[in-house]
Amino acid sequence: MSRLFKTFALAACVAALAVPAMAQTKWNLPAAYPADNPHSVNLIAFAKDVADATGNKLQITVHPAASLFKAPEIKRAVATGQAQAGEVLISLHENEDPMFGIDVIPFLATSYPAAKKLWLASKPAIEKKLASQGLMLLFAVPWGPQGIYAKKDLNTVEDMKGLKWRAYNVGTSRIAELVGAQPVTIQAAELPQALATGVVNAFMTSGSTGYDSKSWETMTHFYDTQAWIPKNVTFVNKAAFDALDKPTQEAILKASAVAEERGWKLAEEKAKWYLEQLQANKMKVLPPPPALKSGLEKIGEQLTADWLKKAGSDGEAVIAAYKK
Repeated sequence: MSRLFKTFALAACVAALAVPAMAQTKWNLPAAYPADNPHSVNLIAFAKDVADATGNKLQITVHPAASLFKAPEIKRAVATGQAQAGEVLISLHENEDPMFGIDVIPFLATSYPAAKKLWLASKPAIEKKLASQGLMLLFAVPWGPQGIYAKKDLNTVEDMKGLKWRAYNVGTSRIAELVGAQPVTIQAAELPQALATGVVNAFMTSGSTGYDSKSWETMTHFYDTQAWIPKNVTFVNKAAFDALDKPTQEAILKASAVAEERGWKLAEEKAKWYLEQLQANKMKVLPPPPALKSGLEKIGEQLTADWLKKAGSDGEAVIAAYKK
């Protein structure tokens, strides 16, 4: 009898220990940027906030540096359930919907307050599009303002002719076409190698990507054109979210709101620091010369017109709401 009781007691203990393990949910969150990049740092803090709020019931593992999926594959991986959540540079997917590229229209929103206003104006349309793809938006975080990296003086847009120009979305490809440069599609994780091997010799990106890729090893100039402020968007597979209990869902939404606020603050604080690092590594950090600036603004007008043509009345409504 006592042996039987012991067996039952042991079984009960094992069952009790197994309950938390069975109730625990593990998610993967692929991301495209190095572990020490502010976007990845913010994602890791978001994952910790969720774990803390749920008593480790939901554990999210962040996979930085395109280690789980390459940047262009992340969104599809989450939509098809290969990963439960993900972070992407949303303008990578402008070909699917023009609204995904609204934040890379040159010279439309060039300061953080303007970028935030543009995000709030475009957010409902972006949420709707993601929902139609089985995805639910969690939060968006900006990069630093975009400038031009080069190995020579650029005084006018004509000086960009013939450059091997790194493109990472529709807008950067179009800029190359309009200035007579040669667009080469390179994602951030592949940029250091592309620079080292001379596959590209000019590009437009933030101070942080320039820092991550040690651009000073091959580039000499950074023109602080502040052309646009692109954003990374973090989303979740809607079915995976719906499968969670209500308190866990609420913990994710709360942690998302905190991550968005923290991410915007971090981006703004770090933007200046990154430019100081470029200078510390002997790069010339310069404002664009007047002729280069006016040439780029003309390109901006052309690209805004192009975008509005693609986006139609929905796009016009968002731009009108932003400019109000």
